[in-house]
Amino acid sequence: MTETAVTETTAATGSKSQQAYEAVKARIVGGTYTPGYRLVLGSIAKDLGFSVVPVREAIRRLEAEGLVKFERNVGATVAGIDPTEYLYTMQTLSIVEGAATALSAPLIGEADLVRARAVNEEMRACLEHFDPVRFTQLNQDFHSVLFEHCPNPHILDLVHRGWNRLASLRSSTFRFVPGRAHDSVDEHEALLQLIESGAAAETIEKAARLHRSATLDAYLSQAKSI
Repeated sequence: MTETAVTETTAATGSKSQQAYEAVKARIVGGTYTPGYRLVLGSIAKDLGFSVVPVREAIRRLEAEGLVKFERNVGATVAGIDPTEYLYTMQTLSIVEGAATALSAPLIGEADLVRARAVNEEMRACLEHFDPVRFTQLNQDFHSVLFEHCPNPHILDLVHRGWNRLASLRSSTFRFVPGRAHDSVDEHEALLQLIESGAAAETIEKAARLHRSATLDAYLSQAKSI
C-alpha cells in the first residue's frame, strides 16, 4: 500500500471513528443506552454501517471519558455514576467552571450575551412541557457560551472533563429534581446581568459556583428523601 493510500485510509477511519463516537455518546447522554447497557461492537457497527474498527476506537474514547467501562466476561458497558462520584465531580466542576466563567467574562461580547439569552429563553419555554433531555442539552449550550472564552486552556480542559464525567447522568439530573430547572433559568439571567454590568471577577465566580452547587444540593436533598 502506498503512503498516500495509507493516509487516505487513516483519514477515512478517523472520520468514521468520530461519527461512531458521536453516535454512541449521543445515545448514552440521551438515555437510549442506560447505565449497565452492554455495548456489543458488532451490533453497533452493523447499525451504523461501519466496520468494528472505528466503533472500537470510539468505545475506547468513551472509556477514557468515563462513560464506558469494561467488565470481565461481559465486555463494554455504559458506566453509571455513583452518588459519591457525582458529589466529587459536581464540587470540582463548581470550582473550575466558576473560575472559567469569571476569566471568560471580560471577553464575552454583545453577540455572546444575545446567544446565551436566546438559549435561556428556549430553556424557559421547555419548562412548560418539561423535557429533561432537551433541557440538559440547552443547559450545556448556555454554559458553554459563558466559559468558552476562558483564556486559560488548563482550566478549560478541566471544565470539559467535568462535563464529560457528568454526561451519562445529566439527562436524568433535572428529571430527578425537575423543580431545580425553574430556579436554574432564573439564575442564568442573574449571571448574564452580572457579566453585562461588568461585575468584579470574584462576584461572577461566586455566582457561577453557587449556581452549580445549588443543583448538587437539590439533588442530594432529593436523594436523602427517597
